[in-house]
Amino acid sequence: MSILPYNSLMQLKIPSHSCAKTTRKSFSICARLDNSQQEEQQLNLSVLRFTFGIPGFDESYLPRWIGYGFGSLIVLNHFAFSNSVTSAQLRSEVLGLSLAAFSVTLPYLGKFLKQGASPVSQKSLPESGEQIFVMSQNISDALKENLAWATYVLLRNTNSISVLISIRGELCVRGYWQTPDGASKTQLLEWFERQIENIGLSDLKDSLYFPQSADAGQWEMLPKGTCSVFVQPVIQAPNPSAVEVEKIEGFVLLASSMTYAYSHKDRAWIKAVSNKFRGKSIWIDLK
Repeated sequence: MSILPYNSLMQLKIPSHSCAKTTRKSFSICARLDNSQQEEQQLNLSVLRFTFGIPGFDESYLPRWIGYGFGSLIVLNHFAFSNSVTSAQLRSEVLGLSLAAFSVTLPYLGKFLKQGASPVSQKSLPESGEQIFVMSQNISDALKENLAWATYVLLRNTNSISVLISIRGELCVRGYWQTPDGASKTQLLEWFERQIENIGLSDLKDSLYFPQSADAGQWEMLPKGTCSVFVQPVIQAPNPSAVEVEKIEGFVLLASSMTYAYSHKDRAWIKAVSNKFRGKSIWIDLK
C-alpha cells in the first residue's frame, strides 16, 4: 500500500510493455479463477441496504417517523382515553415519550457521528466534468452485471464521485469525468484506454492512495476539483499447487472531491469489492 503526496501524482509513470495492435478476430477467452461461490455471496451481502423501494422515501429517516407516530399515540391516549391517570401509567407514558424523542433524533445523531468521524466535509459535485456510464460491450452479460453492481456500490457507499474498473483491458466507467465533448461511447472507451496507457496504471502491482492534492490536472481524465485518488489493483493469486506468479487482472480507480476521502476501513472494503472479479470463469467474445 502506497500513500503518495501530490508531487508524486505528476511523476507516476509506470513503464508498460508496448504491443502492436493487430486485427481482432472472433475467438473466445476463458479466464479461470479460484474463488468460491460462497465467498462471492458473502461479499454481495455485505453491501445490501434495507429499502422499501418507495421512490423519494429515504429509509434512513424511518426511526424519526416511527418516533413521531408512537409519540402521537401516547399523547392521544393520555388526553382522550384516560379519565384518571395513575402514577404507574404516568411513568410509562414519560418513558414512552422519551423513547419516541430518542427515535426522532436518531437520524440526526447518526449524521453527526458520521461527519465527526471524518476530518472533512461531505463530498460535493466536481467543478467541471460530465456524468457518464460507459462499459465495454464485448464481454459477457454476467460480467456486465458485476461491473454495474460494483461501480454502483462504490459510488453509493464511499465518498467517490468517479469510479473506473479495468478487467483484462475491458472497462466500466461511471460517475463524473473530464471527457472530450461530443464523443460517442466507443470513442470514450478508446480515449480512456489511451489515458490509462499514458498514466501507466495497467502494470500496477500495489495500491496507490493520494489523500490530498490541490489540483489533479496531471491526470487529464479526472474532473477539476478532484482532491483524493485511490487505485486498487486486481491481482489473481497464484495457484499453490502450481508454479505460477501473480497475474495482474486490472485495477479499480476511485476519485473524490474530498481530501482524505478513504479511510483504512474504506480501502479494505474497496479491496474486497475488487477481489470479486477474481472469483469466477469469465467468457469474453471478441469480434
